[in-house]
Amino acid sequence: MSILKEKIYGILKGGFLIKEDSFKNWRFILFVVLLMLLMIASSHSSDKKVMEIAKLNKEIKELRAEFVDTRSTSMELKLESTIRKKVLGLGLKPSENPPQVIRVISKK
Repeated sequence: MSILKEKIYGILKGGFLIKEDSFKNWRFILFVVLLMLLMIASSHSSDKKVMEIAKLNKEIKELRAEFVDTRSTSMELKLESTIRKKVLGLGLKPSENPPQVIRVISKK
């Protein structure tokens, strides 16, 4: 048990970082730290893209709703009954007799 205690105590003191052959340990630690930083940066980047996609999807839904609303308003304004109501105030009313076609025949 004392050998195990000595090894654990040596690790906790950081003896593996100050020995003569500690350079290989430092290289491995730096490699692991760089991998962790790369993983964190990648995670932040993907989170940012997910948030942007969610924002754009919300904007698409809002624009689609606005389009449908504008289209229905436009269709309502084109109705003959709506046009009659608007021009009634101007004193215009529908013609009693239908329009006649005038044909011009030119001789050349």
